[in-house]
Amino acid sequence: MTLPRDPAAPIAPTASDAAPAATAYPATPAPARDEVFQVETHGIDPIPDDERHGGAKDLFWLWFGSNLTFTYVINGTLAVAFGLSFWAATAVVVLGGLAFFAVSALGLAGIRTGTATLVISRAAFGVLGNLPAGLLNWVVGIGYTILNTVVGTFALEALFAELGWHGGDFGRAVALAGTLALTFVVAMWGHATVQAAERWMAYVLGAGFALVVLFVVPDADPGAASGGGFHAWTLALVVMIAGPVSYLPMPSDYTRYLPRTTTLKAITWSGAAGGMLASVVLGVVGVAAATQADMTDPVAGVADLLPGWFQTLFLFLVVGGSVTNSILTLYSSSLNLQVLGIPWSRSRGILVSTAVVAGGSLATLFWVDFTESLTSFLSVLLVVFAPWGGVFIADTLMRRCRYDAAALHDMSGGAYWYHRGFHVPGMAALAAGVAIAALAAESALWTGPLVAPLGGDFTLAGALVAGLLYWALARNEPQFRRA
Repeated sequence: MTLPRDPAAPIAPTASDAAPAATAYPATPAPARDEVFQVETHGIDPIPDDERHGGAKDLFWLWFGSNLTFTYVINGTLAVAFGLSFWAATAVVVLGGLAFFAVSALGLAGIRTGTATLVISRAAFGVLGNLPAGLLNWVVGIGYTILNTVVGTFALEALFAELGWHGGDFGRAVALAGTLALTFVVAMWGHATVQAAERWMAYVLGAGFALVVLFVVPDADPGAASGGGFHAWTLALVVMIAGPVSYLPMPSDYTRYLPRTTTLKAITWSGAAGGMLASVVLGVVGVAAATQADMTDPVAGVADLLPGWFQTLFLFLVVGGSVTNSILTLYSSSLNLQVLGIPWSRSRGILVSTAVVAGGSLATLFWVDFTESLTSFLSVLLVVFAPWGGVFIADTLMRRCRYDAAALHDMSGGAYWYHRGFHVPGMAALAAGVAIAALAAESALWTGPLVAPLGGDFTLAGALVAGLLYWALARNEPQFRRA
């Protein structure tokens, strides 16, 4: 597996990168320009060169703004809850943030093909073999949207109370409706508005969370916890890396509009810097807060460490961060439905996904334990998508990120049809990786039999096994010998 010879060189169009003549997605009316506050009409159909715009710097603001979410603070508190010291937990937070380099680099395929990540992954699994991953990713995207919507709802409900209104269940329902409405409107407008909103919110949220850092981190107690050993370290790493891993099936969703001349080096550093900066800073806030206060209720725990005059503004930050992250996952969910072959426009997909998020959020808010739901969700996510990411990354490296764009959209044949629509090496490697990840996982739902002899949670081994096995099984295929 080798990287492109010159990753920083401009990408010239090739015959295989050309837009397909025959498509299998909803027709796009012309003209279809990507403009702020206008409903985007493109879905997974390839973006023509004359509609490409923007630059790599846009990815910094996209990944920075969308990751200024309180979820990373919660993850930081969990690291300390597992028994890690301040410095050990901080190291795990930084290691988890490094995964954004892989996420950002995978966006190169979107620049070359002009389409979404889960269309491109048809090359690794086959046109039909890709469908289970597409469905699971839609479920995961909906799950993350529900997670952030619930966090935002709790914060908005607390904000109502700060302002003097204690609405009970009705107040919670109003908070949910408000959080969902903000997410839905931006996601419905589409790509250009999503990017603009993430940038604008990044300015506000970045400034606000910088103050939170100044109020919380300097008073951290480095000696508050130190009983966690290697076992605790592996558990914390799994929690930290789950966030970046959840993005592996979507980076091309946000690079497909970039000009073909955008370089791998530019998109990798811009996107990774944004995602890592946000996730690490907020993760450290969570670690620091957990050494000083009771974090059973993380929002209330952090709020107690802030000056009284800032607590209301802090709740605004939590709501805003939840919305910015939910916008990204909700937008990608509409593209996922098209990947599954459902003949809906992107706008209709947003409506359906929002309805499902609303139902799931209601259940989580009124009938389910939130913390238990969160840990269970993260457990399942990593077991499935770490191996999926291993196969997809291996495929990208082996092809040097060059795909037959027309074949990616051919739903009845073509270069990626393989054996009756399935690519056996990809499916076999994914199955083996998921099996290893499940056997080595210590999750809220089960503990695998390999955890005890290995002395910790090795869910991430599933990604390594899946990637190496895919390389071993597929490396002699003609398509890779030509790459």
